[in-house]
Amino acid sequence: MPHEAPTISAEAPPDAILIVNNIEVIYDHVILVLKGVSLSVPQGGIVALLGANGAGKTTTLKAISNLLHAERGEVTKGSIVFAGERVDKLSPHHLVKRGCIQVLEGRHCFGHLSIEENLLTGAFTRRDGNAAIKTDLEGIYDYFPRLKQRRHSMAGYTSGGEQQMCAIGRAMMSRPKMILLDEPSMGLAPQVVEEIFEIVQKLNATQGVSFLLAEQNTNMALKYATYGYILETGRVVMDGPAADLRQNEDVKEFYLGVADGSQKSFRNVKSYKRRKRWLA
Repeated sequence: MPHEAPTISAEAPPDAILIVNNIEVIYDHVILVLKGVSLSVPQGGIVALLGANGAGKTTTLKAISNLLHAERGEVTKGSIVFAGERVDKLSPHHLVKRGCIQVLEGRHCFGHLSIEENLLTGAFTRRDGNAAIKTDLEGIYDYFPRLKQRRHSMAGYTSGGEQQMCAIGRAMMSRPKMILLDEPSMGLAPQVVEEIFEIVQKLNATQGVSFLLAEQNTNMALKYATYGYILETGRVVMDGPAADLRQNEDVKEFYLGVADGSQKSFRNVKSYKRRKRWLA
């Protein structure tokens, strides 16, 4: 039986590769984690999903990539559309075949395999032959020259930055249309974080890959993204062009954690008027 078509307002751009429309996520049949989250990613765009730890960023990414069932979670309302097709009922490997792949928080390389073997696992679903895979592997080494130097090293013995590069490179080996990147800066030195975001921007510009970044490093994410959404306790409380969010005083105060001696919450910000979401 076909899924019903999602209701989308003019707020969703017509060229969006991803449309998340008013979804709710429940864990263990009782715990409501996401409450009417709506967002979109334009074709070839970089969008930042921001918020404090526990705001719902990772849950949003896992809802998109259909990884919730492994954690006793499910999308109970709303819809997710990728490349023009409803995908929230697909299995994760079918979604990967359609071109949407997630790089999980914490890198998750295969520690007992070499860097090159890790990269080649990303091409597991491809059926275009060894020559094409080898060409793409050399292309990954062009973007990540540090990986080429460590190609025969066991991934478990490489640095955190090299493992993050390996995880992104492995995702690129599947020839994705879009990558969901969860906390790429976690546990890394500032100069390594900058290097990784520069590579993400280059992949976006040269390969046309769209990115949705879940990130706590607000300044870094908004420096490279074109648009941003801010989550607070499972809801989108503010969104807008990245340049505007970077200059917004409420955003600055929120990420300092304290405003006038008290805890900051967007729900108490008088200057912010919540726009109507895509569904009532």
